Amino acid sequence: MKLADAAGFFLVGLTRLITGAQGHWYGCPPKAEQRIYFANHQSHFDWVLIWAALPRDLRTRTRPIAAKDYWTANRFKHWLTHDVFNAVYVSRVRGEEEDPLEPLAQALEGGDSIVIFPEGTRSSKGEPQAFKAGLFHLAERFPEVQLVPAWIDNVQRVMPKGEVVPVPILCSVTFGAPLHLAPGEDKHEFLARARDAVIALRAAA
Repeated sequence: MKLADAAGFFLVGLTRLITGAQGHWYGCPPKAEQRIYFANHQSHFDWVLIWAALPRDLRTRTRPIAAKDYWTANRFKHWLTHDVFNAVYVSRVRGEEEDPLEPLAQALEGGDSIVIFPEGTRSSKGEPQAFKAGLFHLAERFPEVQLVPAWIDNVQRVMPKGEVVPVPILCSVTFGAPLHLAPGEDKHEFLARARDAVIALRAAA
């Protein structure tokens, strides 16, 4: 077994030990289909929790989005995100003509699923902030890919913003029914509907 694979198994076990990493599926079975999972964003631990909550056959083709400047800042972070999680790196600082969605599009074109946080930044508030336009543009470009909302519960207490050591707290990820961009639906309507779909899962968590 490769070191990265062994580290992945260890991290899944550790995450489940600390948080329970329970995955609840409503209107969407844990099936190995190409998907864009989109969720509320409260800590650096969010995508680890989603990854650990997925069955193994889904984890192998599901890639988180990671800020390139932060997650390649040292050799360990780069190894963890690249070798263990197979992350898709995005640049937070880029040129005027650089498309921030291109790395995500390349992953989807390659048949992978991805995990994104449409707020674009972490929030300590109860409800997610307004979604940015990236999810809409991906829905336009990849209409055949399922858009699966997810609500991450309690993770802000495990890894609060500014903290580096996780605290044992029971957490869960609730996955909802897939969405698709409706014919004629404009960007603002779609993003509001997608955000509402995430918030609606909070009651089921």
